Amino acid sequence: MRKLKKAGIISTLILSIVLLFSFKTDFFEVAKQIEIYTTLFKELNMYYIDEINPAKLTDTAIKNMLNDLDPYTRFYDEQGVEDVKINSLGEYSGIGAQSKFYNKKLLLVEVYEGFSADKAGLKIGDQIIKIDDILIEDYESSQVSALLKGAVESTVDLSIKRQGEILNFSIKREKIIVNPVPHYQMINGDVGYIAFTKFNNKASESVKNAILDLKSQGLKKLILDLRGNPGGLLNEAVSITNFFVPKNELVVSTKAKLKKWSETYKTKNAALDLEIPLVVLINKNSASAAKIVAGSLQDLDRAVIIGQRSFGKGLVQRYRNLSYGTKFKLTISKYYTPSGRNIQELDYTNRNGDEIPKFSDEQRSAFKTRNGRIVYDGGGIEPDIIIPRAPLSESTKALLKSDAIFNFATDYYYKNKNIEKPENFVFDDSNYNEFTTYLKDSKTTFKTLSEKKFESAFETAKDEKLTNNNNKTYKILLLELQDQKVEALDQNKDEIKENISDEILSRYFFKKGEYQNHIVFNRSILEAVKILNDENKYHDILTSTND
Repeated sequence: MRKLKKAGIISTLILSIVLLFSFKTDFFEVAKQIEIYTTLFKELNMYYIDEINPAKLTDTAIKNMLNDLDPYTRFYDEQGVEDVKINSLGEYSGIGAQSKFYNKKLLLVEVYEGFSADKAGLKIGDQIIKIDDILIEDYESSQVSALLKGAVESTVDLSIKRQGEILNFSIKREKIIVNPVPHYQMINGDVGYIAFTKFNNKASESVKNAILDLKSQGLKKLILDLRGNPGGLLNEAVSITNFFVPKNELVVSTKAKLKKWSETYKTKNAALDLEIPLVVLINKNSASAAKIVAGSLQDLDRAVIIGQRSFGKGLVQRYRNLSYGTKFKLTISKYYTPSGRNIQELDYTNRNGDEIPKFSDEQRSAFKTRNGRIVYDGGGIEPDIIIPRAPLSESTKALLKSDAIFNFATDYYYKNKNIEKPENFVFDDSNYNEFTTYLKDSKTTFKTLSEKKFESAFETAKDEKLTNNNNKTYKILLLELQDQKVEALDQNKDEIKENISDEILSRYFFKKGEYQNHIVFNRSILEAVKILNDENKYHDILTSTND
């Protein structure tokens, strides 16, 4: 009976997939493939020697199928749907902390100031080993973090491992408001700064409130920081662009396979300020709606864009409801900025396995802004003023994917009771040398591909009885390789120091401490202030053509 019920659930899911594809002209081929999958699944379920997990098998099948399309077309189970709601609504009920399931450990990576976790004394770097009566080590999925959420006023008991000591906390859950504007302030007289991190449904309201508050403090020029902003709701991007451009102005258009999904988005309201000089900061991690704001303001010559080329994604996704509370996010269209350019860099249509072709600089087409400036498609938003950064070495890429910086910052916090205020804190070269020494002395997950392959080759050699466990040559070569990977980090020393500084500051002063520090020391912000304070230079950038 249980197997028949599982088979019924799978059949319903398969039927939903069939309906999604029913508009195709080759419906017979689609139906044929679905029937093959259904009969195969039924045979597995009935006759495979061991008990199978139908939900897990289907989840794997769906994810592998979607992986051949693009990284934005995704399936969400019930817990994934809940995460989507939190990201879009900007609120949930929990303890007020962000956790990460990493290397089979659940770690607190951010504590929100003033919420339950902060009041109870939880710290960034705390390892949660038990939630109520549930041991984290029994879980193999990041969904274990969902146990921290629950009804408002309910209590959750946590066992925390901190610096080798086990601590117990009883924390009352509360309504958590995820503020998309974690920090804003006036700097250098009449220049205002707004850090803006996500496009949830509170985004435009939060940005508007920040602008109005800064105006009451004497705002005359504005920096909008979209670096690291992964995007979100398209309508919020249109609303925020509308703050600076007049009503009925084209912001973005989309072109889809279905005509009804091809849309034009224009501003609907009077602007907050049509004249205020504006700089928008972007980097390689500015994506989705963040690029729509930056791209539209650039095309309309309404803002100077400063930083590094943005993430090259010009695709639009839409959620579709599936059965049993699941969802499907699929790419339905491409979007185009007011000049007509699509900034999609990778061509998923013509992918060949893991190889995905992308536009070279020579293949990118030229478009013109309203004032006649040349801009290009096919590779993200190119800033008007580029703040150069050295290409990441393979060692740096491996470092940033590892837990090394996070763990170093945690150790630093417990070794240093106090540090300078954010506006005075500098992670200097002597501190950087401490960090490289830490990398050499500590066991971290910081390993380059060559190091992993070298270790794997040695293990294979041992299995084949070609060496012994105490091979001195191997150990000498491995140490040399480890020293060389640390030395290779110097190519990106400045960026690594910034990352470490941010991690340290967040432990003492929360997220706002990072922004307070950036305002004083960050190159992009300093350049933005310089441009805003030079009226002629600002005007020349927005009006000069390069025909």
